[in-house]
Amino acid sequence: MLTKAPRGTKDITPKESYKWNYVENKFREICSLYGYEEIRTPVFEHTELFKRGVGDTTDIVQKEMYSFTDKGDREITLKPEGTAGAVRAFIENKLYSEPRPSKLFYITPCFRYERPQAGRQRQFHQFGVEALGSDLPSIDAEVIALSVQFFKEIGLKDLSVSINSVGCPKCREEYNKKLREYLDKKSEVLCETCIDRKDKNPMRVIDCKNKTCQENLKDIPFMIDNLCDDCKNHFDMLKEYLNEMRINYVVDKTIVRGLDYYKKTAFEIISSDIGAQSTVCGGGRYDGLVYELGGPKDITGVGFALGVERLLLTLENNNIEIENNNSLDIFVVTIGEKANLKSFSIVKSLRDNYIKCDKDHLNRSVKAQFKYSDKLNSKFTVVIGDDEIENNTVVLKNMNTSEQFTISLSNLVDELKSRI
Repeated sequence: MLTKAPRGTKDITPKESYKWNYVENKFREICSLYGYEEIRTPVFEHTELFKRGVGDTTDIVQKEMYSFTDKGDREITLKPEGTAGAVRAFIENKLYSEPRPSKLFYITPCFRYERPQAGRQRQFHQFGVEALGSDLPSIDAEVIALSVQFFKEIGLKDLSVSINSVGCPKCREEYNKKLREYLDKKSEVLCETCIDRKDKNPMRVIDCKNKTCQENLKDIPFMIDNLCDDCKNHFDMLKEYLNEMRINYVVDKTIVRGLDYYKKTAFEIISSDIGAQSTVCGGGRYDGLVYELGGPKDITGVGFALGVERLLLTLENNNIEIENNNSLDIFVVTIGEKANLKSFSIVKSLRDNYIKCDKDHLNRSVKAQFKYSDKLNSKFTVVIGDDEIENNTVVLKNMNTSEQFTISLSNLVDELKSRI
């Protein structure tokens, strides 16, 4: 073999691509119900966008980005997530001058250099939504409702919604001071990562997966217990809206999100896989990101993103089957050269009428053509030979019931439309 796919990437063959098409189409359908429109942004951006938008203290920027200098000596990065690029496009194309809020969704590949594992690749794919231009908690509730409806539509029933507030710059400044004082007293029991985070981004310590840190920080102060009045009112209203929509949720004080641009609302959607729980979606509010990236100061935003690979793995773990609708409606079996030539006009007529069909292109025997039709999961076959050409008829066979009918060739399209 000349080469293999790079580590952390995966080919999506026809045996799997129908599943991707299904969840992509369902995501587009649900976004449309809520008034969200698709935005497509470049696969690579200027590195500075992610340093400013994602945050240069995050693991993504410090350890995981695919960055390089191009031939014009520009610092370029393959997008590690979807929000920063969507917000950059929102600003550059002056979408803020249009009616607010701007409701956008995207389906995009992303790239992070991390250890490949089940449901996590170095090239992966994200679904995401961004609602820009409203600072009210009602739009937060709508974004959560959209994500919940999407998951339920594709068959995930055992879901839980966890919400939290990560405050705003005003109350977070006071909280971070309090948190650093607490962490300074715990320095001897902190892992190296948490010691580094303690000064740069202390709230991230709450998200540490080190068991020793978790054990020694059980009495750590949480942001939600230190909110200013504005943030507290915002969070209280969010809960009221979710209650009104009968969306069950729990308040999880440990949700901090990994990116610097989050403010106020943070949430996760958790699925109970067989024998385990997994986060299938995360999001929240990012007031200030538009201004940080050079846009108007008054434009706030909220959104979420989910990994498609992890979503498909979750569906598999929950024994949720996605039907493959790529089977043929009909396969044309030919006997002899005249019939083979005639089959081209038959197939063309069927395809012109949006009937999925195919024919043999390897000069197979009649028996082999039927076997091939079976492998393609054809619903019907039609057999044509010299006699059928002379009589202007074909033999139509239902491959499920084995019933056969002799029908006029000129009625084939109408006959199939009535039976498919």
